[in-house]
Amino acid sequence: MRIPAYLLLAGLFASGDVLAHGLWTEQRRGNIETVYGHGAEDNAFKAEKISGAWAYDAAGKMIPVTVERLSDHARLQPLKTPAVLGVALDNGAWSKTPDGQWINQGRSQVANSTQSLHTYKYSLAIYAEGAKLPALEQLKLVILPETDPLKVGPGKSLPVRVLVDGKPLAGVELVGDYRGAPHQVSAVTDAEGRAQVPVRNQGLNIISAEVSLPVANDADIETRGLFASLTFLGQAHHE
Repeated sequence: MRIPAYLLLAGLFASGDVLAHGLWTEQRRGNIETVYGHGAEDNAFKAEKISGAWAYDAAGKMIPVTVERLSDHARLQPLKTPAVLGVALDNGAWSKTPDGQWINQGRSQVANSTQSLHTYKYSLAIYAEGAKLPALEQLKLVILPETDPLKVGPGKSLPVRVLVDGKPLAGVELVGDYRGAPHQVSAVTDAEGRAQVPVRNQGLNIISAEVSLPVANDADIETRGLFASLTFLGQAHHE
């Protein structure tokens, strides 16, 4: 099978995106922007890969939200200021060729692939003190704070629980400062999916987790790769 040149070119630059990049949101110039990157990187991405966005008020009631798909990223526009915001990005199926290139196709379309996976990125942002968390079944990997993260404060530990497909998972490594120290593991979940993660920053905190799950009887992939972030301010901002 002959692979189109544009797919080969994409693969040359995509291996880091497939395996390492995460998703979170930041407020910039009065807008809620989606950020796709790793550590300090903030990369352009195809906005159509945002597969869903869900906003809620402080009582856990859903707020309509529009995804504005820009040329290099997506901007989220809730009908009113949200207390909680979830986002999902579907990065598609990827296959690795014998010469180490990643192609944005399933293994059924990439001859002699040595590795195949489908990656999904999820973000949960908490903006308001006392916000009630709704059911978040849309987020297949989620880091749930077990106390109000905006009331913990820098230097103290935030208790969290990590759920995969709605169930707790042990042994998940949590990075406490994904943007500032993306390779530094701060905690590992116990048998109940729980961990204590130190709050690092007065400003934006991005706690992250990644898991790889085997997939059986699929013609295109052998692994499902999930990334999740939890973002919040370490110290409440008051005008």
